[in-house]
Amino acid sequence: MNPWDLRYGEPEPAYGYEPNEFLRAMAEKIPPGPVLCLAEGQGRNAVWLASQGWEVTAIDASSVGMESARRLARARGVLIETIVADLSTWEGPHGHWAGIVAIFGHFPAPVRERVHRAIPSWLRPGGVLLLEAYRPEQLQHGIGGPPDLRLLYTLEQLAADFAELEIERLEAVDREVREGRYHTGSGAVVQLVARRSE
Repeated sequence: MNPWDLRYGEPEPAYGYEPNEFLRAMAEKIPPGPVLCLAEGQGRNAVWLASQGWEVTAIDASSVGMESARRLARARGVLIETIVADLSTWEGPHGHWAGIVAIFGHFPAPVRERVHRAIPSWLRPGGVLLLEAYRPEQLQHGIGGPPDLRLLYTLEQLAADFAELEIERLEAVDREVREGRYHTGSGAVVQLVARRSE
């Protein structure tokens, strides 16, 4: 069984029902149009974006997570599309998305390289990527994010991965994360806003 199916099958949502704080603060950067939420888990970010008027597609490898996302969308009275797929092989439509949202989506290096290389081509001209992830310093906190240095992201890594986009914000931030039982406590994060040129 997919280990994420076990986590998302627990009685309470792993990362809460409310959207990520960085996404909430930066969503206005996303132009009108379709938005793709990568590694979206149980749908908290996708459902919130849909409530703000975007047409949202959520993708995750966990069928249990995507079912939770559909239930949350119904409860909040919004529509989202869900896709159960492995991002190591998924082929997204090119030039389609007004926004791509990647919140705490930590991938092994080969998958990260593939997905991050594809994101600029998935965005439409003027489309925006919003990304928040944990930095290596998070290991010092002992909670939140994967306990594997190879899965954590640095500023330099993201600058290289998205060099063909116009980077509007790329910062290392230390903040209190209050997003469900698995993301509560001190957070050493990297935050990225990047845009495909018109």
